Amino acid sequence: MGDPQQQKQEKLPPDHGFDAIVVGSGISGGWAAKELCEKGLKTLLLERGRQVTHIKDYPTAPLPPWEFAHRLNHTNAEKAHDPIRSGASDEATALFYASDTEHPYIQEKPFNWIRGYQLGGRSLTWGRQCYRYNEMDFEANLKDGIAVDWPIRYKDIEPWYTYVEKFVGISGRKEGLSQLPDGEFLPPMDLNCVEEYMAGHLQQKYNDRILTIGRVANLSKGWNGRGPCQYRNLCARGCPFSGYFSSNAATLPVAEATGNLTTVTDAIVVEVLFDEKNNRASGVRVINAHTKQVTDYFAKIIFLNASTIATASILLNSKSNRFPTGLGNSSGQIGLNLMDHFTGTGAEGELDKFNDQYYYGRRPVGFYIPRFRNISAATQQKNYIRGFGIQGMGERASWREQGQKIAGFGKNFKDKLLQPGPWKIWMGGWGETLPYETNKVTLDNEKKDQWGIPLTKIHYEYHDNEEAMRKDILASIEEMLGSAGFKNINSYSYLHPGGSAVHEMGTARMGRDPKTSVLNGFNQMHDVKNVFITDGSCMTSSGTSNPSLTYMALTARACDYAVAELKKGNI
Repeated sequence: MGDPQQQKQEKLPPDHGFDAIVVGSGISGGWAAKELCEKGLKTLLLERGRQVTHIKDYPTAPLPPWEFAHRLNHTNAEKAHDPIRSGASDEATALFYASDTEHPYIQEKPFNWIRGYQLGGRSLTWGRQCYRYNEMDFEANLKDGIAVDWPIRYKDIEPWYTYVEKFVGISGRKEGLSQLPDGEFLPPMDLNCVEEYMAGHLQQKYNDRILTIGRVANLSKGWNGRGPCQYRNLCARGCPFSGYFSSNAATLPVAEATGNLTTVTDAIVVEVLFDEKNNRASGVRVINAHTKQVTDYFAKIIFLNASTIATASILLNSKSNRFPTGLGNSSGQIGLNLMDHFTGTGAEGELDKFNDQYYYGRRPVGFYIPRFRNISAATQQKNYIRGFGIQGMGERASWREQGQKIAGFGKNFKDKLLQPGPWKIWMGGWGETLPYETNKVTLDNEKKDQWGIPLTKIHYEYHDNEEAMRKDILASIEEMLGSAGFKNINSYSYLHPGGSAVHEMGTARMGRDPKTSVLNGFNQMHDVKNVFITDGSCMTSSGTSNPSLTYMALTARACDYAVAELKKGNI
């Protein structure tokens, strides 16, 4: 059969020319490939990692824990060799996470850059929670005098949220909240009795917050030829049932079915090539990950979807006489304003109720308490702006947890282990981080990786606003648990390093003014009109909710605009 990569190379057009190039095959890259191919563009999809064929390349998906050499644990040697990958994965999922050692970067301040270098990227391992941003999110920078104003508002993206939701398949419940706009949902999953109890308590005690089931891209029923979810809770191993949304299961098969898609894996994009005579990008330069052969590909339009930090690094490395500090960087903003939701604060408590009740099976999502701070005059906070959401889960303590507390041995000990533990609820905060120019991505031109590409440097710190919000997250969670009658409340509060939420955003922000932003309201570079960026790097602020649904909607909207402009001869 020969080398699969070589077979793909032989199918390329002789001039390596395409209508469109998409860099990156994760959530936004998969969407870009689908949309561009469906609109008739011959599209080249470049992925720096290996080929992952849906279903076939999920080798750990069916395996029980005892079939793993270390029972799903990482060895001490693996933890030392790849501390970030080991912290984000287990023995069954590590194959979908990039090695820290093989792909080094420089942490000027601690930052967990969690990467997935394979076809499908992190769409194979994401948390799958999908929430719309709201009108407050798009107005916040202008209202607060922070950074720059978003060039769009909720009404501009609302129909595109609907468009992508109808394809993705998101289970959830409509709640009628302005801070958490409703979408197009599949049937919601059920809360269990202790979660229903907490939801009722919050409704009775507070007039500013609710508890709802998480909105998640796991299919509660068959959808568009995929799924349904099998409730195995092994999602990050890859799903052979197509029970959740990934590029591999959803967008890329649609793109391939058009006959317009060419995919090249193991293709590391070094830079975007710039045609100074025509003031446009002409293509991209690629290094083969294994042979290190350099190849140039050319296209009329280019979508950069390599993920926030990687996209910024590619742009900064794309230098020319016109752009000596990086492609499209006349504003000096590329690499700046890096954001991630901050985590690391929460609590768990036990409830002495419902001892005669249990739950059936598993569920791939917990509950969600939407933002309830700074959404009205009554909820305004004096010591911080913006807000946070709370994610949580209710369950009975497992035999494993019980085993750490129960004394004794032998039959009596085993009998006790067979009894369900007390009901408990865990809640944790996901807080908005403001866009700071000092939180940034730069390149170290002295230190290079094995392909000769400058190493990425990341500087990231939290500031007073995040610290004040963190204190309120803790106080709010403790108060809710305590007022609901939970006992033995165990709290924790510290700031995980940036990147820990895997919601990195910013570095090539949208804005109205080319002097202070990189992209316009259609994710098009101000300086280079045929380059579009729709991954997390485009975000002007981070909002409170999980951002992936917004990336998808922005991508579909940008593709629609790009193709229309291409047909008009404007780019």
